[in-house]
Amino acid sequence: MKYYAKSNPKETIQEHTDNLLKEYNKLKDIYPSINVNWDLLKLACIYHDFGKINKKFQYKIGNDLVKLSTEEKNEKEIPHGILSIAFINTKFLKEKGYTSADLKILINTIAYHHERKFNIGEEKELINKEIESIKDFSKDFSYLKRDDYYKDINNKSLRRINKSRVQRSDGLENYDQYIMIKGLLNKIDYAASSYEDVEIKNDYLMNSLNEMVEEVWSTENKKAEFNKLQKYAIKNQEENLILIAETGMGKTEAGLLWIGDNKGFFTLPLKSAINAIYDRIRLDIIKDDIENKLGLLHSDAVGEILYRQELDSNKLELKNMTIDKYNTKTRNLSMPLTISTIDQIFDFVYQYGGSEIKLATLSYSKIVIDEIQMYSSDLISYLVLGLNEINRLGGQFAIITATFPPFIGELLEKEGIKFEKPEPFLDKNRIRHSYKIIEEEINAKFIYEKYNKNKVLVIANTVKEAQRLYEEIKEKYDLYEEEINLFHSGFIKKDRKDKENRIMEFGKKSDENNRNYNTGIWICTQVAEASLDIDFDILVTELSDINGLFQRMGRCYRSRSLDKDYNIFVFDGGENKTSGIGHVIDSDIFIYSKEELRKQGNGKISEKDKIDMINRIYTSEKLKDTKYLKDIKETINYINNIRSYEMKKSDAKQLFRDINSITVIPEIVYEENLEEIESAIEKLQEKTNSKLEKKEVEKLRIEKIKARNTINNYSISIPFYKVNSKNTDYKKINDYEEIIIYKCEYDKFIGINHVEIDIEKRDNFF
Repeated sequence: MKYYAKSNPKETIQEHTDNLLKEYNKLKDIYPSINVNWDLLKLACIYHDFGKINKKFQYKIGNDLVKLSTEEKNEKEIPHGILSIAFINTKFLKEKGYTSADLKILINTIAYHHERKFNIGEEKELINKEIESIKDFSKDFSYLKRDDYYKDINNKSLRRINKSRVQRSDGLENYDQYIMIKGLLNKIDYAASSYEDVEIKNDYLMNSLNEMVEEVWSTENKKAEFNKLQKYAIKNQEENLILIAETGMGKTEAGLLWIGDNKGFFTLPLKSAINAIYDRIRLDIIKDDIENKLGLLHSDAVGEILYRQELDSNKLELKNMTIDKYNTKTRNLSMPLTISTIDQIFDFVYQYGGSEIKLATLSYSKIVIDEIQMYSSDLISYLVLGLNEINRLGGQFAIITATFPPFIGELLEKEGIKFEKPEPFLDKNRIRHSYKIIEEEINAKFIYEKYNKNKVLVIANTVKEAQRLYEEIKEKYDLYEEEINLFHSGFIKKDRKDKENRIMEFGKKSDENNRNYNTGIWICTQVAEASLDIDFDILVTELSDINGLFQRMGRCYRSRSLDKDYNIFVFDGGENKTSGIGHVIDSDIFIYSKEELRKQGNGKISEKDKIDMINRIYTSEKLKDTKYLKDIKETINYINNIRSYEMKKSDAKQLFRDINSITVIPEIVYEENLEEIESAIEKLQEKTNSKLEKKEVEKLRIEKIKARNTINNYSISIPFYKVNSKNTDYKKINDYEEIIIYKCEYDKFIGINHVEIDIEKRDNFF
């Protein structure tokens, strides 16, 4: 009799196990120096699915030779991982030299390789009954070719599962091995189940970067070569690095050169910045075979990939591969180079069951952290803790940034992390910015006067303030839509994507002198603060904090030297605070920033001046009494005291992404696009027929991806506290999903307005 591991396509346990061993060997061949007990990992691959040799599982997946009685159908099903450990021949393994600690790691790995809610202690009688049933059900195991490994099917191994799983209290060495073996088993299992490579070797990145110099840079300069920053990154590929370099120094290329021909993750704080870097790399550096070389990983990645497949120019070509397959490879962390947000890979700090695959993968990876100053206090905590875990297990990191708050380095040192931090890489002969402090609140009149056919970037601290300035300037000075634009986080994804494309086009360089002859006003929030390759003539901004201000300056005269008295105008609120202080920005840091800025005085400011100012403000000593630094330390302390596997994956995800946000569709957007949204819901509700051909199944999956993307395009994330029973309706998609329809005002030029609509008046109007 054949015992199956899966039904679609049908695959026996032996075939599935052989696929695992194939991917195991592939992983070992590509990354032989991974710090893992390879023999123990191989045993985990062999044993992990033996428990599927039970009647209930075989019946469930459609093994036609298996019948169940009514009593058997009504009994609780035991997770196959639990039953698999009954096959482990502990006596044989001890004779082979495996220790009790090794066996505990192996048994726990197999028992929990799928996270199932099941209390072993409460179900001993049922488990023993099931083991006896397996003995009767499967008397001939010869086809499994594993006689020595499973010789006695019994419950002895079950006794070895303590009430708690492998914890740090078992010793850090044992805990680390458990993380590695369980994580890599999951990784290998996912690859074998999806018939994808567990890893794809990076043997192309250095060559691609060298070709970029020879074929692209040399057309502008025959003597083109990597600069000092980039050469330093190459020379120190084996070190953890903190590299500070001014805007325009080629930090992205430096990060890629540091990764070299190794597995790499390139992280940024904003999805818009990630999308831009992804396009730069796929269009200018790697260029071909993207589906096997470069991954995009964030919460909207599928939609972004779909969007790029439908472009007329700069189209993303996936040869012999569907979007679904490409996304699966990326989410399985199999790509040689992945561009990602940190929430997708760093949530392992909460130690939830199933997070081991991320830490195990990062243990043999190189991680670039770009724009670290953009992260909130909780995300800084996650980064510090995560880098500590990654570094201990063998992974490396490089923080590459224009500005670096020194207290972050102090936190890393406190965790015992070693890194190289050379002197900042600066062009000491170039001055790009000259600022003027205006000791009052930002106003529309000043912005309009500075317009004068310039390319003006205005950055406000809050969406509300940006909207106010936009409406006042447009109405008071009668500007056309082409002359003034608004860009912030309060737009549905479809409109936000349009805004991103337009500001990138508007702000790009257009001649050999780095000038762009577009004119107009763009009023933004911090969405324009980092990593967007845009270059404006004038920046008018509210003061946030010094760090944020210098990031904003980087969007003005990005690659030009100063040729005017002032190109930066900073409104510091006068005797008042600017918008968002105490909510978006720490009050104490705002005050320190205002004092430091006024002390420096109006006029030219060099990149060294900026770094010196940051070094005076952002130290642990200076910030010790601020809420910002207290929050970081409290979060670190909280996570350090979490017991492993105490938290659910869903809770960890929610905490990591921002517990205070919720995704909705504005009611007016829902009504205007009702037919398209309803059609998408119908497609998502369509059942997959098991009799469908493989191509038809794949076609339906792609159609469902497109349907989900259609709905997502009309959605927006808003603060959770804005939602209540009076201002929301719900549209069910299935038993697990629903669309939240939010009663608010929305306009594609202004974005969302949270002023609640008077329901009674609205009904009368209609």
